[in-house]
Amino acid sequence: MEHHKKKKKLNTEKALYKNLTPLLNCIDYTVSDESYEVMHNKEYDMLVTSPVPVNLESYYASDSYISHTDSKKTLFDRVYQLVKNHTLNQKLKLINSFNIKDKTILDVGAGTGDFLKVCKNNNWQVNGIEPSDKARKFAEEKNINLKNDISDYEGKQFDVITLWHVLEHVPNLIEYTHQLKKLLKPNGVLIIAVPNFKSYDANRYKEFWAAYDVPRHLWHFSKTSIKKLFSDIEMNVEKILPMKFDAFYVSLLSEKYKSKNSRPIHAFLTGLRSNLKAKGNGEYSSLIYIIKKN
Repeated sequence: MEHHKKKKKLNTEKALYKNLTPLLNCIDYTVSDESYEVMHNKEYDMLVTSPVPVNLESYYASDSYISHTDSKKTLFDRVYQLVKNHTLNQKLKLINSFNIKDKTILDVGAGTGDFLKVCKNNNWQVNGIEPSDKARKFAEEKNINLKNDISDYEGKQFDVITLWHVLEHVPNLIEYTHQLKKLLKPNGVLIIAVPNFKSYDANRYKEFWAAYDVPRHLWHFSKTSIKKLFSDIEMNVEKILPMKFDAFYVSLLSEKYKSKNSRPIHAFLTGLRSNLKAKGNGEYSSLIYIIKKN
């Protein structure tokens, strides 16, 4: 049985790299200025970054990679922190809506610990994972102690597991989804937020769309790909929610990449148009998936 499961996982992992069609050539604007292919996997309706650098962790070593800092130096930093503070309350409201008794939560890719700090202040038993030493130190200053790796929680289970813009960074995607399932209680809730390459702003900016963020973003998801990935491990997407502010922040960065100027008015109008179009088709710039075991 165990051998069969391992074989199935391996086959699914291989399927992600099968019959890839080149779609875009994107540049790493944050660290290296290198270019990467973004390839389309038709079976999963998912995009795959190619190649994956061997020293991937070094591509996070930049002050521009804001989720690992609390910086407020630039316009983009200030906008990011403003949006982050607003969305923290929305995230808390979401997890509180499940009326969970024990209130145990695991935040994967916890960054500098702000979300878990809010949870802790609202009587949640908090646990978190963050690979970045720098980000973990910021979290420690807020009395939030984070583990380095998902394996550090082996054998434990949680009521809620959250990944806020994290799944797109995970190298061994299929193995990771299996690990998440094991860590979730039978009636637990898995919350995954990821960029949506089917959004209006993604189509508008194409290779300049900031949410491609190659090579740090290894995978680029659609609704179809998230549903299929979790259906493969007998989990079900129960609800999909929008992250409306992402359209504005991503458009602001995308304008900078495209025209070498932030052009805030253009960015605001694109973000607004993206959200208005998504009201009809549900294709917001980023989406939150509420997932449970079958």
